[in-house]
Amino acid sequence: MHGPASPGWLLVALCAATGAYCLLRMRSHEGEQRRAAGGEALMGFGMAAMAVPAAAFTPPVWAWAGYVVVFGAAGLRAVWAAARYGGHHLHHLVGAAAMVYMAVVMAGSPAHAHGPGASGPPAATGALLLYFTGYVLLSGVRLLPVVAVAGGGPTAGWGDRPELARACRLSMGIAMLAMLAAM
Repeated sequence: MHGPASPGWLLVALCAATGAYCLLRMRSHEGEQRRAAGGEALMGFGMAAMAVPAAAFTPPVWAWAGYVVVFGAAGLRAVWAAARYGGHHLHHLVGAAAMVYMAVVMAGSPAHAHGPGASGPPAATGALLLYFTGYVLLSGVRLLPVVAVAGGGPTAGWGDRPELARACRLSMGIAMLAMLAAM
């Protein structure tokens, strides 16, 4: 990712922490929770690797092709999961497509993602920015507290806490916005 090093490292830390929490969520007893957490962990760690500032580490040319292959495969798995388990996995498809798109753009022009004299982001970047902006706003609204029912069930483990899973998704959505805006 291009840009100043400090925000880049903060983005790396946020995405890596989110990926680590998603790995913890994979220990859940709920099948859907485990399935979603695996894709989100891959996305978190992939975003962390992609966000490493170029001043600290310039990935080899073949790394971008690796991103395309890994996230292309994740996108295909998201299509399969959406058909089998439901619509939440369509968001994973959009996220994987965004990662493939960013890898292709970064591979094509590592120094200036949109070239000198470009007037604004390409249509794909704009569409992804709109999608993730809406996703972040919706995820933020979902985090608003609701009135708890007295005498609720047993305390959930760290991997089964829905508010933490929502915060995880919100963090990754914000990180994706930052990465797309920095292109």
